[in-house]
Amino acid sequence: MLFNSFEFLVFAIVVFALYWSASKKNILIQNILIVLASYLFYGWWDWRFLSLILFSSTLDFLIGIKLKNTEEKKVRKLLLYLSLLLNLGFLGFFKYYNFFIDNFISAFSNLGFNLDYHTLKIILPVGISFYTFQTLSYTIDVYRKKLEPTNNYITFLAFVSFFPQLVAGPIERAKNLLPQFLKRRKFDYDIAIDGLRQILWGLFKKVVIADTCAQYANQIFNNSPDYSGSTLVIGAVFFAFQIYGDFSGYSDIAIGLAKLFGFDLKINFSYPYFSRDIAEFWRRWHISLSTWFRDYLYIPLGGSRVNTSRKIFNTLVIFTVSGFWHGANWTFIIWGLLNGLYFLPLILTKKNRKHIEIVAHNKMIPNFRELIGIATTFFLTTIAWIFFRAENLQHAVNFISKIFSESLLSTPEVRPRPVFYLLFIFVLIEWVGRKYIHPLQTLNVFKIPIILKWSIYLILICTVFYYSGAKQEFIYFQF
Repeated sequence: MLFNSFEFLVFAIVVFALYWSASKKNILIQNILIVLASYLFYGWWDWRFLSLILFSSTLDFLIGIKLKNTEEKKVRKLLLYLSLLLNLGFLGFFKYYNFFIDNFISAFSNLGFNLDYHTLKIILPVGISFYTFQTLSYTIDVYRKKLEPTNNYITFLAFVSFFPQLVAGPIERAKNLLPQFLKRRKFDYDIAIDGLRQILWGLFKKVVIADTCAQYANQIFNNSPDYSGSTLVIGAVFFAFQIYGDFSGYSDIAIGLAKLFGFDLKINFSYPYFSRDIAEFWRRWHISLSTWFRDYLYIPLGGSRVNTSRKIFNTLVIFTVSGFWHGANWTFIIWGLLNGLYFLPLILTKKNRKHIEIVAHNKMIPNFRELIGIATTFFLTTIAWIFFRAENLQHAVNFISKIFSESLLSTPEVRPRPVFYLLFIFVLIEWVGRKYIHPLQTLNVFKIPIILKWSIYLILICTVFYYSGAKQEFIYFQF
């Protein structure tokens, strides 16, 4: 059930109406309704995996209670390891089994041993990486005594399965989201309207920007040997905007939907392509995942409070693991490692916290240094995205090699001018609204006349419908 489908529109309207009327604002009934709606939403893809999310939720709910009731260190560690083993075990089996088997067989083949094996046809459960990390953060925080576990089973099921962010995030922390299920929610008109605006902007990013760029990015990547270096540059740039529009668009829709139900989800993207260095980029891209790895992997490894060699090791580990989290392919691992190499000079020179404020703060136009920083960061990020998009390492290497060949100076074979115009308008709108959670908030801040405001909404809605012909699944559903 895609966010940009008619089925989901009907689903969301029915759930919204039941939530605020039939439930009569009773917290228990509201939470039960959320659980039922979320399980229906998740089961729409494949009902067989409902047992998996139910087992994972029940496991960590029970472990949380056990952790609360015991102070014995050995028992507490055993409970934590049990949660880690089973949750990561399921994730590893469904997501990485074939990857490890294939590489194991390949390694022995290189040594002259031919092993006979059969790779299992394993279906990857939608969103397993997201809800697994969400439940793990709960268990780890309870173990660290940073969070009081809940005794309410329905509330915990609702926290894990909350349908707006279930299959592609943001990866919520229990400290933020769980208490919201324990208190009475009331409908706030202004927040709901802002939620609708954010949903509209998210749909625009997904349907108009991402899906349009995807048509040309797929064409160019799938036939890269037939194109010149200049055309491959266009393909790489289009994919950079495709994955941003696709993933941040999903996050906007999820956060906007949550607002309609009285919940506040954490921001997941903050205009990352306006970043002046890689460190700033990773503070603005997939924020819920990068902060998860920071808190539960990087800091426990020692973070930056260690010697130089260990600092390098910690940085490369967190980025490599981040790459591996995205998928069972060496392309993702190299993508993560490459971003780690980009990051190293900044952390070693202690300049990784140099750019905290948004670019051109209190200014309309960036200065020359900021402009160079943005261009350089986008260039490095786009090169890394080639590995992310490529079918395999050889494909990525050939793609990049051709970009830096003489054919880079030739006339591109693919020149979709309307898409360039769309991207220009999109970047301009995001630039104007870069200080806000989403750009449409500027319509209220700048006190735009109501007729003009509704004209903009209508234009965006019509544009979304116009471009909604070629539906494509969200990229991050596969992770």
